[in-house]
Formats: sequence, C-alpha cells, structure tokens
Amino acid sequence: MSTEGRPFSGIRILDFTQVLAGPYASYQLALLGAEVIKIERRGGEDMRRTPLSREWADRNMAPSFIAVNGNKKSLTLDLQKPAARDIVLKLAAKADVVMENFRGGVMDRLGLGYAALSAINPRLIYCAISGFGQTGPASHEAGYDGKIQAMSGIMAITGHEEMGPTRAGFAVCDVLSGATGAFAISSALFQRTHTGRGQFLDVSMLEASLAFLTTQVADFTVAGHHQHQAGNQAISRKVTANLFRAKDSFLLLAVNDEKQYRSLMTALGRTDVFDDPRFGDWFLRKENETALRAIIESALAADDAKSWERRLNDAGAPCASIWKIEDIIDHPQVVARGVMQTVDSPYGPIRLMGSGFQMAHGGGKLDTIAPQAGADTDSVLADIGYDAAAIAILRAESVI
Repeated sequence: MSTEGRPFSGIRILDFTQVLAGPYASYQLALLGAEVIKIERRGGEDMRRTPLSREWADRNMAPSFIAVNGNKKSLTLDLQKPAARDIVLKLAAKADVVMENFRGGVMDRLGLGYAALSAINPRLIYCAISGFGQTGPASHEAGYDGKIQAMSGIMAITGHEEMGPTRAGFAVCDVLSGATGAFAISSALFQRTHTGRGQFLDVSMLEASLAFLTTQVADFTVAGHHQHQAGNQAISRKVTANLFRAKDSFLLLAVNDEKQYRSLMTALGRTDVFDDPRFGDWFLRKENETALRAIIESALAADDAKSWERRLNDAGAPCASIWKIEDIIDHPQVVARGVMQTVDSPYGPIRLMGSGFQMAHGGGKLDTIAPQAGADTDSVLADIGYDAAAIAILRAESVI
C-alpha cells in the first residue's frame, strides 16, 4: 500500500505492544502512514482470541483485535531466543520508533531496552506505556483499565450516589493512554527534526487519565471542591443539563445557558415557568430541582425521545436521545463525514473506525485489515538480509 502524502509516511515503528492501550496508539500512527511492524509471540497475542465471538476467535482475529491493528504488519518472534534478539537489533537499527507495554524491566532483561537499542540507533524514539510509569513505588504494578479507572478518580465521579461507583462502559483509560502515547511519539518525532536525537518516552496510564481529568483536579486544587458521583448531571451543574424521561425512553438535555433554558421551556409549552419565582435563576432552579424536573418530564411524556430530539434541537435547546452503537454509525452526520471506513478482508468487507479527525489532505486511511499472526514474518526478515534458507532455519528452531 502507498502512504505517500500522509504525515508519518516513511516512519518505521517496531510495535511490541499488546491488548489495547499500546495497539490503539500505534494504530493511530499507522492510519497516518507509519509502517508499523507488530511483533507478537508465536501464535499471536491474547487479544486475538477474546470471547465475544467464537467464530472470530477461532480465526485468531477477534473484533477488538481487528479494531486497532489495521495497516500493520505482523512478525512473530520468541523473544527468549538469542536469534530473536539479533533480529530485533537489526530492525531497531533502521527503525524510528520502538513501542512496548511490558512491565518495567522486561525489555531490559531481554537485552532490548532503551539503553541497548539507542546505543545502535541514537535517533531512536522508545515509548514505554505502563500502568504507573517506569519510576516510583507503584512502577512494578500491573496496570489494567478497570484498576486505573478506580484509582484515577474516574469511578469516584461516575455513577449515582445511591447506587455507588461504576466504571465507564468502555476501556476509557486504555484508549486515553493510547492517545497520549501517540501524541508523545508525534511530539518526539517533531522534536527530532531539529535536534537530531531520539529519546525515551515514559507514558503512565494513571498520569494520562489524570491529565484528562484536569478540570476536576483543578476544582479541588484551586477551589477545594470535593467531587462526588453526579449521575448524568453535566459538570456545569445546571438542572437542565441532565437525563430526563420521555414517553418511550430517555433524553439527555444539554441546556446550559439562559437562552437555551427559555428555548427549552417554550418548545415544551411551559412558558408559565418564566413567571414562577421558584425558577427565577439557576440557583433557585437548583433549590427547586425536583419541581422543575417534574414539569419537564410531564411535558416530555407527550412524545417519544427521538421526536423531542429533533424538535428541541431545532428550537435551540441542545439534546440527544440515547443512541446505540449500531445506530450512530449510520447517522447521516457520521455517513456524510466518512467516519467509518470499509476495508476488504478474506471474510468479506469490514467496517471499522478510522482517525477521529479530518485533514484537508494526507489524512488517516485504513488500507488493510489487521494481519494474521506472522503474516509478514518472511518479508520483514528478507528486508533485513535473511534469505529463504536462514528463515527456514529460524522457523525450524521455533524462533519465528
């Protein structure tokens, strides 16, 4: 595939990452043109066989694996074998970036840490993604999305007080950490253009998650505010920025200013509230939240959520009904923007998410489906000088 014109065309990444945070990071760069060589153990990483679908797990291509490994090549290696180490050293000599998400010290023990690889390639950028970073008292601990959600403060502010904390419905800390890793690598690659030097990047899932909680952190450090589980209440704390029941389901109102409030109540046919002293300003509305909620839900009960969504948005009162994944991916806005990309595969066309942003030229593009484990082993080895006989020996010795 040609990646000419994309931001990272010509950049080679050796990707030792597995599961989600690291592969999500390298996927973003692969969409933008980087050559990503995914280095897996023989047979492939565990994410290939998640139990969502037996059919796809039996293919060694679980949907969650496919989702973040498109545009990559796969090289399988037993890193415990000295011959595998030799292969990595040869690849690293020509690479721009190495990525890994092992526990601290694992790559060093294999003789493949930053010190060893940068010694043969001073321009190398080495990105290590871990739960807690490479230093500090928790650096040895494993990092998992749920664990980081619990520790970072996310779960303390997610859920309803009467029911207790809940985790987000997706692996939010994994993908935030992956996005942070991709941004760190992009930054280091740009810096290298005027310093000529590579460097070590230490990405902590805990720190990445806290960075995305920056406003909540400042609420405490600046104003001493203690966060609590706010249910579906917006951070604006406005009464009309919350979840409300309509006739058939729910509607999330995002009504946060006075103009929007008046638009909402007018569209609901309840302009009488403008003369009600209980609702004269946002402080009074908060004091009388139960009464205002009852008025709003009584009006919403006259129609279904999707109908109200159209009417209220048209009236200038921002809101959304609760969309399912299977519906939102075919929303006219999503379709018009080309958010979903279709790629051919041995199993037929597959629709996947591409980049989360648009570029005027050279933007992210999904060219190929995630590879089968070891699909590119021979071609990658040939590129660094191994002939067919040498590759056959490596395979016979279970190095590859």
